[in-house]
Amino acid sequence: MKSIIKIALGIIVAVVLLAGGCAAIVGSAMSGSDSDNTTAADRAAQDRKDRKSEDSSPSETTETKTEKAEPEMTAGQKNALAAAENYLQFQAFSKTGLIKQLKFEKYPEKDAVFAVNNLDVDWKEQAALAAENYLSMQAFSREGLIQQLKFEGYTQAEAEYGVKQAGL
Repeated sequence: MKSIIKIALGIIVAVVLLAGGCAAIVGSAMSGSDSDNTTAADRAAQDRKDRKSEDSSPSETTETKTEKAEPEMTAGQKNALAAAENYLQFQAFSKTGLIKQLKFEKYPEKDAVFAVNNLDVDWKEQAALAAENYLSMQAFSREGLIQQLKFEGYTQAEAEYGVKQAGL
């Protein structure tokens, strides 16, 4: 009976993921325990808080730190952040391209922009990955590939960096 329940949960999780669910659901459903319900979005928020506390000088007062404290993320922001992180695990995106993808997935623009702005991503490296991917499928001139990357939302500097890293 337990194996049937696990199979059913697995099917439900797969359907949810295909419908745009987040990876955190998979981890908790498959593990069978809720001992660690920390999502990627929660970890990212905690990392940002930790970095802020490390960056603050010892002379700051508690009041100043309280004023600078980040507000808690809304559920929509957490989900958008988790979705953005998930997309970047499988495909290279420009900053604007990732915002467009999240909006396509029906995240409000405010949540999509929040998510992308709170990622720890090297957009130049994303351009390099995209350039390599394009070259693996099709031949491009240097200028043609720069134009393609710019069309995808990369800045001129990101596109030039990506093309250079890809060998053109």
